[in-house]
Amino acid sequence: MIKSILKMWLMMHKHDPTYLGTVASVSGSNVSIHLAQSVSSGLSFIEGRSYRIGQVGSFVRIPQGYQDLFGIVSEVGAKAALTISEKLSETGRWMQIQLVGESIGGVFERGISQYPNIGDSVHITTESNLARIYGASDFGNITIGTLSSAECIPAKLSVDELVTRHSAVLGSTGSGKSTTIASLIRSITSVGNSNTNNPSARILMIDIHGEYPSALSDVATIFSVDPQPGEEKLLIPYWALDSSDLLDFLTGGLEGTRETGVTDKIFELKVASHTASNFAGVEESSITVDTPIPFSLKKLWYDLIDFEIATFEGPNRDQPTKQDDGDASQLKPPSYKPHAMGAQGPFLNQQALGIRRQLNLLRSRLLDRRYDFLLHPGPWEPNLDGSVTQDLDSLLSGWIGGDKPITILDLSGVPSSVLERLVGSILKIVYESMFWSREKSEGGISRPLLVVMEEAHRYLAGNAKNLAAETVQKIAKEGRKYGVGAMVISQRPSEVDETILSQCGTYFALRLSNSVDRARVQGILPDGLVSLLDALPVLRTGEAIIMGESAKLPMRCRITLPTKEHRPKSTDPKVSQQWGLPRRQEGYDRVVASWRAQRPRAVVQDLSIVRQEVNDETDED
Repeated sequence: MIKSILKMWLMMHKHDPTYLGTVASVSGSNVSIHLAQSVSSGLSFIEGRSYRIGQVGSFVRIPQGYQDLFGIVSEVGAKAALTISEKLSETGRWMQIQLVGESIGGVFERGISQYPNIGDSVHITTESNLARIYGASDFGNITIGTLSSAECIPAKLSVDELVTRHSAVLGSTGSGKSTTIASLIRSITSVGNSNTNNPSARILMIDIHGEYPSALSDVATIFSVDPQPGEEKLLIPYWALDSSDLLDFLTGGLEGTRETGVTDKIFELKVASHTASNFAGVEESSITVDTPIPFSLKKLWYDLIDFEIATFEGPNRDQPTKQDDGDASQLKPPSYKPHAMGAQGPFLNQQALGIRRQLNLLRSRLLDRRYDFLLHPGPWEPNLDGSVTQDLDSLLSGWIGGDKPITILDLSGVPSSVLERLVGSILKIVYESMFWSREKSEGGISRPLLVVMEEAHRYLAGNAKNLAAETVQKIAKEGRKYGVGAMVISQRPSEVDETILSQCGTYFALRLSNSVDRARVQGILPDGLVSLLDALPVLRTGEAIIMGESAKLPMRCRITLPTKEHRPKSTDPKVSQQWGLPRRQEGYDRVVASWRAQRPRAVVQDLSIVRQEVNDETDED
């Protein structure tokens, strides 16, 4: 009787195209499976769909009556030799799977409430099974590609967890990282409808190399230091920056009484500016040196240099010897009688701070055209009395309140000496505005914001004490509460601050060749699933292993490529094609002009072309 039942059971599963084998052993969440003899190839067709069998990272299902257990294949193998009795009952092929969740009554949950028994049947996870895992509704989910193990199954992510719990996209150069980002961002802005952008989506991208304007120009507002037609000028008011970072850049660093003297002067100018303009929400007693109130750097320089170079005469050494007032707006210092060595004077100012060198550096920064986007920010540049044409509300409206769902800050034209501080300042301006507006409809709770940071290892290095790292750490730890999400992108995850990476809830691991970088990523997964990441060095371009909170299960998927015209400018040069072209006339004076101007599109001589309308009509006889 038992033999006949067993025979019927085997015959039933033999004709079940999803049947893989049976459970051979169970050790916690790690389960060993013996593959059945009916599984003779690595490809199975079920209801017109193809499924690859025995692929590391693919899914299996273990029925348990009312519920199903789901696991991920972590290892496959075969016995070297089989005995005669083993040949009659098994193939010698086996799989190791890691249990990751269960479906009860059609609802999938992470974790498991029970373990399988020895001899339980194991099945391929079909598209209908995965629909239970990812949910039947597309609302709140985005499709980013297809599973590598079953190309008919879409890879879906939850936007809520992707944004609020932060994410990291990690991959070596040439792994398809930039293309993945372009595709991912397009998908995020089209949640629930692949043809219509979400009108209230809000993404701010910090683009270090200028790769994305061409890829996302139809859905993004672009701010650039060197704008092209259709782009906006990137301007950042220096007075909204942290005072210590601003002074480090402008003066090379100050300490002790020198720093106190300069910051006291900044505080004095900010108080005077508020007194004249009466900024909303500001009480004079609450103003600090870091309060984002406009003040004139030219006025700061003039007052300080006047104090440093002043000379005095008279019996009490209190009569100034000023000969010319100079001009603060033109950065022209006042002039005094030169001091003398004798007892007759003129005498030096004994209260001077001794910061002439630092003030000379400040003046040279103000005269350097490369820093105009920061030190001469157009309508946000204060007059000598601290008044401005536009306030921070118009700046934030452009950055995070534009008509398009994406804003790209193209920093490719920013000098490297100021890049780290600049990124930190941008992040702080954005985060502070979201933090303090959390009770308003413009805040991140009512309208969440995703901040995308390219080449993060350049300004979020481990043990870094800069403003960018401090601000992103704050976003990673607390941003979820205020609707600010972070997406960290890097080709060197081993160099990114560990605190920031550890706070990311979702990881996109593309091809990684460096063993140190792979080790950093492998520390993310539990021990039983680490083998999934053994495939990182051999992933195809645009293929990723995705794991974390926005993915119900860790998965290996192929990211859907955007159309050719919507791909970023990150492709490799066609060496053989370019070297095969005839030699062209070259002018290296243009190279030097771009080098000196620190702008790739600088020219030696501006050409003024007068365009006239062409009339093709001819006179009739």
